Amino acid sequence: MLNRRFLRIKVMQALYSFFQHEKGDVVAFERELFKSLDKIHELYFSILCLVSDIHHVALVIIDEHKNKHLPTKDDLSPNLKFANNSLLVSLAANKDFADQLEKRKISWQGDFDVVRKLFQEIKNSEAYINYMQNQTISVKEDREFLIEVIAEQLSENELLQSLFEEKNMHWVDDSFVAFNSVIRNFETFEGDFKLLPLLKDEKDDLEFMSQLFKKTIIYRSEFEELIGKHTQNWDVERIANMDMLLMEMALTEIMHLPNIPVKASLNEYIDISKEYSTPNSKLFVNGVLDKIIAELRREDKITKEGRGLKEN
Repeated sequence: MLNRRFLRIKVMQALYSFFQHEKGDVVAFERELFKSLDKIHELYFSILCLVSDIHHVALVIIDEHKNKHLPTKDDLSPNLKFANNSLLVSLAANKDFADQLEKRKISWQGDFDVVRKLFQEIKNSEAYINYMQNQTISVKEDREFLIEVIAEQLSENELLQSLFEEKNMHWVDDSFVAFNSVIRNFETFEGDFKLLPLLKDEKDDLEFMSQLFKKTIIYRSEFEELIGKHTQNWDVERIANMDMLLMEMALTEIMHLPNIPVKASLNEYIDISKEYSTPNSKLFVNGVLDKIIAELRREDKITKEGRGLKEN
């Protein structure tokens, strides 16, 4: 569920940090790179745990109301639609999910007041009111309601974002992809919740990250010379650091990762430059890489392998 663009961004961040150190340890920085990826898994499971604990809070409140000194009719016969939501019930019963929470020591017990507050906000929302009033009971409705709650309320909640930032400084930046991964997991629910892996092909994706990280470092001097040749009207030292790094990563893929199409690499780094570099980076990066790719093709220095890649 984590796409290659996100993996490229993680490698970019690791490389940027590595190049800030004069004597950076490649092995140590690569280890931190993979640790940052594991933190995404931790955030993903933390969000799933939060959703499950919000469900638990609803059950606790139902019991509290039933056990009041003078319970009302509604207290004794509450609307149980949210409590019986098929996705939430299945999530709570999923052994793989429970094992991951235990293994990673993930719990919202210390922030139970936050979980309770979030449930009250959800309970007051139009989506919740409409859901509870609708007498239709279906897996589809249960699934779509929870997806709406995550997308419209939890992912945008300022209190939750602040809490994530306290727990891990990188979680605020990573929360979008983690929430999106939870939504994608929920979209597959048809009555029996199953955890989906965050990486489509873990072995292949981790190898991609490792090769991109290490080969960008190995061939950096060569790439700087190549970029300098095609930016003769520019002082290479005055080119934005991020632009240089993105072009070096693109050239690593184009020249040294034979199973990735040239066009895919070019488009990805142009898009990443729009988000992480200067307003003019898109045109600059695109223009320089276009000239370099043309030269590499003339000199037959681009070798791609695999079906549909050789023409690149």
